[in-house]
Amino acid sequence: MPDLLTTGPADGPGLLLAHGAGAAMDSRWMDDMAARLSARGIRVIRFEFAYMAARRTGSRPPVPRADRVLDEYRAAWVKAGRPALIGGKSYGGRVASMVADSLAPEGLRGLVCLGYPFHPPGRPERLRTAHLEHLATPALICQGERDPMGTTADVAGYRLAPTIELSWAPDGDHDLRPRKALSGRTHAQNLDAAADAVAEFARTTGSQRS
Repeated sequence: MPDLLTTGPADGPGLLLAHGAGAAMDSRWMDDMAARLSARGIRVIRFEFAYMAARRTGSRPPVPRADRVLDEYRAAWVKAGRPALIGGKSYGGRVASMVADSLAPEGLRGLVCLGYPFHPPGRPERLRTAHLEHLATPALICQGERDPMGTTADVAGYRLAPTIELSWAPDGDHDLRPRKALSGRTHAQNLDAAADAVAEFARTTGSQRS
């Protein structure tokens, strides 16, 4: 597996995308989203944190605290050519959100979080939002309406910076998956809608630099 996995047009706005805590950069979810974003003109560059890369060798290192992999994310951004946008799925998006403002002076233009873990499941009092209250980088968070790490009702009560835009996946869970029998929607529809929102965000925020 290469250090960086790139899909999409070479001249499209670049998006460095990190994986979630428990699934690799080439998981089915990441593959599906990368394919959708690539089809919408975005150059998606995926990478893995060291703990996840180590798991490919058979070891099982634990997931590090998010604040312990910030330098890994910064290094991946430089290696990827300093793309205009950064982000990630869940844990990866949280780490990206923690480094975004520090990269803005070097050319970063925007942040994309796909299922942000506002709090651990079942622990709504343990918020991970302090830095989001003052985030200066334009950001898009695509979130499932019933995400156990931040539902619509949860997020409505948070203080978030005005730079943050939310795109809600109807009846979606942490993977944006709806209950089709109850909502009438499919997972593909929610993923497509999220990809559309990211593509629009990329056009307006990240297109001036790839």
